[in-house]
Amino acid sequence: MPDVVSDLHSIGELARASGLTVSALRFYDSAGVLAPALVDPVTGYRWYTDEQIGPARLVAGLRRVGMPVPEIAAAVRAEPPEVHRLLDAHLRRLADGLADARREIVRLRALVDPTPTTVTTLLLSPAELAAALDAVRFAVGVDAELPALSGVLLDVEPDGVRLVATDRHRLALARAGAAVDGPPARVLVPVDLVDRLRRLLDPADARPVRLTVAGVDLAVTVAGRTLTGTALPYDFPDYRRLLREAVGARPAAYRIPVDVVALRAALRDPAAPTLTREYAGTPLAVSVLGLDDHGGLRLLHPAELSTADPTPDPISGLRFGVNGEYLLDALDAAGGPQLVLELDGPIAPLALRRPNDEDTFSVLMPIRL
Repeated sequence: MPDVVSDLHSIGELARASGLTVSALRFYDSAGVLAPALVDPVTGYRWYTDEQIGPARLVAGLRRVGMPVPEIAAAVRAEPPEVHRLLDAHLRRLADGLADARREIVRLRALVDPTPTTVTTLLLSPAELAAALDAVRFAVGVDAELPALSGVLLDVEPDGVRLVATDRHRLALARAGAAVDGPPARVLVPVDLVDRLRRLLDPADARPVRLTVAGVDLAVTVAGRTLTGTALPYDFPDYRRLLREAVGARPAAYRIPVDVVALRAALRDPAAPTLTREYAGTPLAVSVLGLDDHGGLRLLHPAELSTADPTPDPISGLRFGVNGEYLLDALDAAGGPQLVLELDGPIAPLALRRPNDEDTFSVLMPIRL
């Protein structure tokens, strides 16, 4: 026993090396998370190997961020991709918990110092509102673990309303002018209310749409019919920060004309060439895009990647990968036969815009080739 133990670490030594207390190490042993390599049958002392220092430090970190014990146990035994998935899921729980706490604090402040509910009323063109909804609806999130992305944000400005939707992989923005009576407001509209409203909108109808925001209560009157609902109680991401990070304030390095009809046909072709890349442990078909001889956007064959000049021309040699289905959604939502694709490089976010329209565009995240 002495020769074996001399190559091992006592529980106290592991505690100092990992940041865990001795009592915590005993707990994680009893919970089946981090069992010692050896337990002295006479004294009951626990002994650990060098290889267990890393897992113990991982346990200490996961404990500090409040990860549940069953997930800590899974993370200690998992491969890196699964650990990242567990971390992402826990981070979303923490964000949801923080959002819940913020909402509760707002309610508590209202109990302490109640203030009257403000009311903001907008009169909008049915055609403008319909076009704006069509431009962003495709980017609404469907992940049940991200409820803050499951609606369309209405950001009311003095002379109109900005509509925003995102599912983390893409971001869509549009704007509709409006006659606004009341203070600025931000409300996250449930997607079912968005869809019911869109079905009522007739772009040919000249009668304005009346939208009323009273706290979290929503009312929309369209052609004599009124829809009511309640705003989602979640904090929508700061889309202005996301825009600064994704697109930036300066002009894009590349502005590429897009023949929507031709690109849509190429992407929808059953024989459309794709590369396969892995995302979150799942195979993903990647469409590769590049420039044609006239500087327009075209779909590339994967073979062109391997035969490309290793030092291509910085413009004609530009190529980048995207989720083809996401790109099709963006093309359909933008409408029109001609669009402009803006980007700064092959791994930079892509902005798909209507020509001469600064308010309506979508941002897609590229896929590394």
